[in-house]
Amino acid sequence: MRFLIFTDLDGTLLDHQTYDYTPALPMLARLRAMGAVVVLASSKTGAEIAEWQDRLGLGDCPAIVENGAALYDGSFDDRDYRRIRAVLQTLNAPFLGFGDMDDAGVADVTGLSPGAARKARTRAHSEPGLWQGTEAQLDGFLSALAEHGIQARRGGRFLTLSFGGTKAAQMEALIDRYAPEVTVALGDAPNDAEMLARADYGIVVRNDHGPGLPPLPGEDRAAEDGPGKEKGRILRTRAEGPAGWTEGMARLLARPELSGAADG
Repeated sequence: MRFLIFTDLDGTLLDHQTYDYTPALPMLARLRAMGAVVVLASSKTGAEIAEWQDRLGLGDCPAIVENGAALYDGSFDDRDYRRIRAVLQTLNAPFLGFGDMDDAGVADVTGLSPGAARKARTRAHSEPGLWQGTEAQLDGFLSALAEHGIQARRGGRFLTLSFGGTKAAQMEALIDRYAPEVTVALGDAPNDAEMLARADYGIVVRNDHGPGLPPLPGEDRAAEDGPGKEKGRILRTRAEGPAGWTEGMARLLARPELSGAADG
C-alpha cells in the first residue's frame, strides 16, 4: 500500500450544491488500481458514510466519522452516544440535540430530506444540537459537561458534544495501521486544516461558497503553476468540488517525486 488518502466530503469530493461526485469517479478508479486507500473524513454518521462509500466504491475502506469522534469500519456501537444523552438528561440545559428531535425536526434545522435526517440521527459517538440559552449559561453548561469528560465544538449553527477525538487523531491511528509511503489530505474549509497539516501533501479544493482557508504552512503559492511543477507541500485547485478534487490529485500524482510510486 503506497498511498493513504484522507478526504472531506461536502464541498470537496461532493459538489457543494448538487452533491454530484461523478467527475471524481475516474480518479477514484485510478487510485484503486494503484492500491491506494481512500478514507472519507466527515461530520457524517456511520449510517450516512456507508451510503457514500457504496456510491463511491469505497466500501472496503475505513472512514472517519462524526467530525473525528471515531473510526467507522462497518460496525455500530452507540454506547458513547447513550452516555452523552444520559448526562444531558441530568443537566436539563437549554440545549436541543438531535436526540430531542424527530426526523422531521432534524430535517427542518439541517435542510436534509426526512430519510437523510433519519441517518443523521443514527448517532454513535457525538450529539449535535442548538444552544438556546445565554452565553453565561453556556459557560456553566460547558463546565458541567467537562466534569463528565464531554467536550463541545462549535461549528456553524450547531454545538457538537463528544468524548473528544479529532480528524487528525484518527488519521494517526490509520497511519499506524497502514504504514503508507505517502499520505494525502483534501479539504475545502477551516475544519480541514488539521488534516491538511498532518498529511505529507495537502490539497485545498476551491469552494467559492465557503469561508476558504488562509495560506497554510508548507504552501508555496508563488510556485510555477503547472502539472509536476509545484514546489509546495500544499496546493490549491482551480476547479471546485469533484472536478477540483480530480484536478488536485492529478497534479499531485504528476510530481516527479511521486510519479514512480503512482505508477507502481
